[in-house]
Amino acid sequence: MSTAKHFHHAHHFDSAEHQYDASKQGIWLFLVTEILMFGALFVGYTIYHSLHPEIFHAGSHHLSVPMGAFNTVVLLFSSFTMALGIHFVQVDKKKEAIIALAVTVLCAFTFMVVKYFEYSAKIHHGLLPGKFFVNTEMADIKNAAMFFGFYFVMTGIHGSHVLIGAGLIIWVMIKVIKGEVNSSYYTPVEGVGLFWHVVDLIWIYLFPLLYLVG
Repeated sequence: MSTAKHFHHAHHFDSAEHQYDASKQGIWLFLVTEILMFGALFVGYTIYHSLHPEIFHAGSHHLSVPMGAFNTVVLLFSSFTMALGIHFVQVDKKKEAIIALAVTVLCAFTFMVVKYFEYSAKIHHGLLPGKFFVNTEMADIKNAAMFFGFYFVMTGIHGSHVLIGAGLIIWVMIKVIKGEVNSSYYTPVEGVGLFWHVVDLIWIYLFPLLYLVG
């Protein structure tokens, strides 16, 4: 017998369908602002890359393509497990949903552990933005710190979104465990899933722009 709780829409909505549609519109509007923010960074990257291609080519050689590729696979797999989690919630497979969401969180933390090692290597070699750049190998390249300014800003903002996404997925997991999210009400897990897919999509653009540009 299903233990799913029945969902009652909020009083200011005409029906559950009305609340669902309004929630989805709100989520999409929020995601548009996220895309606009990263879009501005991509535009800035494109402009400076066109003006100083040699800086970006040289800088990218100091990034670990295997680490970047590994993280790409991790996030792509996490999108799959997130989609599975949403599906299992929609069909009231509580145990399977929790497992799929937990694996997604594990992927998020795996991604961040890899970023930690990447950042540590950059800091150790003085590959930092602005006045903190002290790498001797690129000392003969004027404004070499520019590339690493883009690298740390773009991957740093993206990494913060990965952590926020992991926190939201954990929040959804708790609601699934409590029976507050189920086949009759799955808007939270769908919304978090959309956010997670956008975070993954942004990385798919970041990986070639930063790691493969050279």
